[in-house]
Amino acid sequence: MTDNTETESMIEDAEEIGQHPHAGVSQEGYSSPLQDPQIVGGCVGQLVLKRHGAETDILFPVNPPAIIGRFDPGIGPIDVDLGSLDPEGSYVSRKHAKIVCEEDVWKIVDLGSSNGTFLLRDDFERVEEGELADGTEIALGNARFVFHLVNC
Repeated sequence: MTDNTETESMIEDAEEIGQHPHAGVSQEGYSSPLQDPQIVGGCVGQLVLKRHGAETDILFPVNPPAIIGRFDPGIGPIDVDLGSLDPEGSYVSRKHAKIVCEEDVWKIVDLGSSNGTFLLRDDFERVEEGELADGTEIALGNARFVFHLVNC
């Protein structure tokens, strides 16, 4: 049995999550923030939008396996919805790429996107599949991101 303080705290947490703009699968294709992220080797992934050569404060949590794209009611919810990014989102396919983690190795896999998935090596290279490490720069169409591992 829980005491009143713990119950009040749980209610406050639930209210805060319910007010989150991405709460609920049915809202614009976002995954539910109530799900616990998969912690891989003690790490959680995230994509940080990059504009004008600098990282922004726009973050997208990645809970593998995660489909990245743009929500479409005909296709259904996706895990990382980039449709709201203007103008970058218009160059991202509805199901553009997938981030997976297999045996503690993070990877990005292109899902047949129109505008490609690119990793920055010496220059941006179009990839069908590539390994991700903390700080890897990714381009999905013309949307640029930096992949980060958090809490490692």
